[in-house]
Amino acid sequence: MTRYVFKMPDLGEGTVEAEVVAWHIKVGDMVKEDQVMAEVMTDKAAVEVPAPVSGKVVTINGQPGDMVRVGSELVVFETESSEDEASAAEPVVEARAQAAPAPAPAAKALSPARKPEPVPAAPAAEPVATRTEAPGAKPETGRVKASPATRRKAREAGIDLRQVQGSGLSGRIMPKDFAAAMSGAAPTGTNGSAAAAPSLLRQRTGTEEIKVIGVRRVIAQRMTDAARTIPHFSYVEEIDVTELESLRTHLNSRAPKGTPSLTYLPFLAAALARVLEEFPQCNAHYDAERNVLIRHHPVHLGVATQTADGLKVPVVRNAEARTLWDLSDEIRRVSEAAKGGKASREELSGSTITITSLGRMGGIVSTPIINAPEMGIIGVNKAIDRPVVLDGAIAIRRIMNLSSSFDHRFVDGYDAAAMILALKDLLEHPATIFIPG
Repeated sequence: MTRYVFKMPDLGEGTVEAEVVAWHIKVGDMVKEDQVMAEVMTDKAAVEVPAPVSGKVVTINGQPGDMVRVGSELVVFETESSEDEASAAEPVVEARAQAAPAPAPAAKALSPARKPEPVPAAPAAEPVATRTEAPGAKPETGRVKASPATRRKAREAGIDLRQVQGSGLSGRIMPKDFAAAMSGAAPTGTNGSAAAAPSLLRQRTGTEEIKVIGVRRVIAQRMTDAARTIPHFSYVEEIDVTELESLRTHLNSRAPKGTPSLTYLPFLAAALARVLEEFPQCNAHYDAERNVLIRHHPVHLGVATQTADGLKVPVVRNAEARTLWDLSDEIRRVSEAAKGGKASREELSGSTITITSLGRMGGIVSTPIINAPEMGIIGVNKAIDRPVVLDGAIAIRRIMNLSSSFDHRFVDGYDAAAMILALKDLLEHPATIFIPG
């Protein structure tokens, strides 16, 4: 028997520490080589850490939420092979970008490193079956393919992912598959029977503590940094999108059957790409370390997307060179990739300006927070029919507000308002979006 010391590997790109998100092993477990031991997160991506050898787990260092420095002891194994030597092994770990939002290029470590104490992982909860398999069906005995977020949620809910049928590539369990499994699990009371529906007037007591780790911690840190370090200048403008709605409806009616419908977003993206030629200060990054503004010629459009793991910002690259239908397809593609946990690290980074929309829930006004190190963000509120005064008479028009925020250090209020007004002019006369200037 020999002891094999596995240290936190170097996950690349200057990473000095990683956060432990979840453990899939505990002290005393027998593990096989390449078995997923843990999920860790850097400020760039979520990573599954496989076992470097087969053996018995002797110690585990770091609890979920702890930051562990690269090169620090992570797991100690007891192996049977005489060839295995106790060493500070650092095998290559495959980084799989999951729900992590793209970081700012100049981002610092999110929290100070601290030396973790050896702690045995908590015993895994006894899984319960959540769905009935077809006659003759057998659960898979191999590794279940699912994102770290789905694995974590399954553990918390006591769901055995081996019993869930995945609809993704090679049987990968997608968020919708997990949601279906959750909906099929009946809650039980202390006696094992189905819990009764809560009474409308039943008094509730107690609290619930949720540790902020993983993607949610990264989001919280980035939002806090942006709000604290960037003086936001907010500007809201009312847009008459009646003609835009007419054009959108007409184009959708002429599209081949089965073609996804155009929304307002590709029109906004096309118009924004045109406007930014006149306002390059709004299509820029601020490099705080070098104290330099970087103005971008291409428009790499960030599309804020709500997912089961939190807000992500996938990127539509070179929006200025895409047709309307191409913009629509690419916005849909990167958004769905982000929601399904399939977006790559490259697809979640590098945006130069961001648009954000709550769709039908868009409200009247919002105050979006800038996606640092960008200079601006455009929020789309819901479009509704309203009575307005038009040429001295009352008319029903479709009205939509744009709520924008800009970095007031580098974008003056006048320039921010002028850019939004130029965007308003294009959207209210949508044919001009496609006429060369």
